[in-house]
Amino acid sequence: MTILGIAIIVFLVLESLNILMLYFTPGSKMGNGVGVFNAYEESKKNPRIHSLVSYLVNWVAGTKLIFVGLLLVILFTGSEQTQLFAVIALILSILSFFWRLFPTIKRMDKEGELSPKGYSKTLGIMIGSFVAGFSVALLLFLIL
Repeated sequence: MTILGIAIIVFLVLESLNILMLYFTPGSKMGNGVGVFNAYEESKKNPRIHSLVSYLVNWVAGTKLIFVGLLLVILFTGSEQTQLFAVIALILSILSFFWRLFPTIKRMDKEGELSPKGYSKTLGIMIGSFVAGFSVALLLFLIL
């Protein structure tokens, strides 16, 4: 197994845990559950809003499940070249977090809409660590 395969497996495990959290305990404040958003609990007071929020949470979980499935196929049947391009695609797609999602969650954190306070920084570090981990794996694969 290459360093790229190992990096993909680590990501698969973490994303699979996040999928389980979103499907079965979405209100949790652990594992990137949506309980960190104060509005999640507030949405329960309005069934129409909560239905939309629940739909979107499950949509995110389903999308992550698609990525996990595709990465499993790439891991078990893809060539090293396919894994190489998959890791590059993961780096680029994960970086999109900093384009649209991070500014929003940072603003929400600043406005007191998240619990615990400072969660946006923690999430930013975690997402940045994914990018750094994949980048290191990519560099090691290319130079070794």
